[in-house]
Parts: sequence; C-alpha cells; structure tokens
Amino acid sequence: MPRQNVFDRVVSWTRANSLLVDALNALVLAGLAGLFSAADTAGGGLFSGFLGLAMCLPLAVRRRFPEVSGGLVAFFGIVQLLAPSPSFGNVAVLVAVYSMAAYGRRWASLGGLALGLFGSALCSLRFFSSAGLGSVVVGAFFIAFMVLASWALGSLRRASRQNELALLERARLLEVERENESRLAATAERQRIAREMHDVVAHSLSVIIAQADGGRYAAAADPRAAAQVLETIAGTGRQALSDMRGLLGVLRQGPGDERAPQPDARQIPDLVEQVRASGLDVAVRVHGQPRELPPAIGLAAYRIVQESLTNVLKHAGPRARAAVEVRWDPDALRLGVDDDGRGAAALVQAGPGGQGLVGMGERARLHGGAVTAGPRPGGGFSVRATLPYGS
Repeated sequence: MPRQNVFDRVVSWTRANSLLVDALNALVLAGLAGLFSAADTAGGGLFSGFLGLAMCLPLAVRRRFPEVSGGLVAFFGIVQLLAPSPSFGNVAVLVAVYSMAAYGRRWASLGGLALGLFGSALCSLRFFSSAGLGSVVVGAFFIAFMVLASWALGSLRRASRQNELALLERARLLEVERENESRLAATAERQRIAREMHDVVAHSLSVIIAQADGGRYAAAADPRAAAQVLETIAGTGRQALSDMRGLLGVLRQGPGDERAPQPDARQIPDLVEQVRASGLDVAVRVHGQPRELPPAIGLAAYRIVQESLTNVLKHAGPRARAAVEVRWDPDALRLGVDDDGRGAAALVQAGPGGQGLVGMGERARLHGGAVTAGPRPGGGFSVRATLPYGS
C-alpha cells in the first residue's frame, strides 16, 4: 500500500473526526464574532455579539444535521435585522448554505439557496439604505454572488461525495463478485473431482469384484484360470491406484500442472477389453473415422462409456451381454451402450454431487451434448450419448 503524504493524512483525519473539526471551527468563528462585536462602537455590541454566537455555534453540527444547523443560522440571521449594524456572524450564513448544498437533502439545498438570496436583499436594504439606492443594489448583488458561490461549491462537493460513494459501492460489488466466482469455481472443481473419483473407483471396484467372484468358483476346477483372474485383479488395482495418485496430484499442485488421468474416446476399445476380461460378454463396434477431440470432450466420452459398463456389471445380472457402439458422425460423436440384463440399472440414480446417470448427463451438457437412458423393450437397459465436436 503506498505511503500517504502529510496532506492525505490530514484529510483522512478530518473526515474521520468531522464532528470535532466542525465544533472547533464553530468555536473559532463564534470567538471572532464576539471580538468584532466588542470592538463595535456604533452601539448594540452586546446584542450583536449574542447574535454572532447564536449564528456560529450551530455550525458545529453542519455535516451531521445540515437542515437543523441551516435553520438555526437562518432564524438568527433574520433576527439580526433588528441590530443597529451587521454582525460578523453573517459568515455563518455562507457556511450554512454550503453545508446544506453539500450534505443536506435536495429540498434543504434549494431552500437554503432561496433563503440566502432573499436574505441578501433584506440585509442590503436594512444596512445600506442610508448610503443610497446604488449602495443597496451593489450590496445586494455582492451578497447574492457570495451566496451563489457558496451554494455552487456545496453542490460540487455533493457530486464529489456521490461519486466517491458510487466508486466504493462498485468496489464492494466487484469484491463480492470475485468471491462468488471463486466459490463457484471451487464448487465446480469439487464436482469434477467427485465425478473422476466416482468413475475411477466404481469402475475398478466393479471389475475387481466381478473377477473375484469368478475366480472363487474357478479356483477349485482350474487353478490356471484362477491365476489369470488374480492377474487381472492386480492389473486393475494398479491402474486404479495410478489414476487415484494422478487425480490427487492435481489437488496438491497449482495451476499449470495437470496430472489428472486423461483417457480419450479412442481408448474406448481398450476399456471394453478390460471389462471383457472381467467376465462380461461385451462387444464393441466403431463406425466412421476417429478424429482428434479436445481433451475435455474425449474424457467425457470415455467416462460415459465407463460408467455405463460399470452399471451393467453391477446391475444387469449374471450371463448378461452388452454392446458398445461408437459412431464418429460428421457433426458429433455418438455413443451407445446396450445390455440384455434384467434392467435393474434403470433404478440407478445419482446422489448429491452428480454421480451415476446424472453425472453422465452433466458431462454431456457441459459440452453441448445430451444423454438419454432407460429400459429397453423386452428387457435390458440402453444409454445413448451425443457429444458435438465443437468449434
């Protein structure tokens, strides 16, 4: 933060202690009014001194209560017309007009201006009429000019204050907007990590459980098959552990170090082979020429197929068969996963955080696509996804 100079520190202090500063100024003006009244040899010095004090002391609250302060100054200014000579306290009229224009409500600002102009004419008639009409006119114009100048300066101060308040409010709103954007970004990142964790853990554990169940029955009859099952379980576990480490590495690193697992749509056949090794009869058909996809879209396609096959493993039942279709159409990548199981996957719903079918829909909508899922006629479950290639 830049260091303030002496002038800035003085301004900051006076703004923070405005009531004290106004009270001290009012006392100084009241003291000067008393001194000038005591030196008045034309008579009525005591009365003029009282009026000077009465007009200056209300300026102590000119910023806190500008309407009250201005009203008191105007009242004693009119009473001043009864004195034999003008009081030094007339300076308070100019300060009051300025204060009502700068700090008062709109009606008080205009009312103070009107009273000041009216008072300039009355004061000139009362105290300068003995010197002739020309003196009255000149005196009235001079006092009116001072009143107008004070009101104009006060109006400029009001505009400056309103501009400062608008800037402060804008800065506050920008700060709130930044906090909201940071909160939304953190929420979106938590949801993304939750989806990744769900996809990695759910798929890997489903494969491991299916292999373990099959290996338990195969161990007695065919030890070699059991060894192969254990090898698949170990490979799946190592892959899941690697993905988890990469995902958690993102949490430990700052921006620019992306170490999260980023599978692509072209790895879907490898995913199908991994699921087939777990015992599920699944086939894959690829139509069209694969193309290079943005990493986020490729990851979304892979995760949608992975989640669909995981649901087949968990819910389709024994001896179920599945088919995966990947269509590289000119406008979009279209995915389909069908099974002929008992259809329990239709009951799979996502909990808070966007898991399961809801999580697949969120991934697709994020890139302008869509996912539809539901039971197939005659049994089984079907998932269809469309992911536009984007610009």
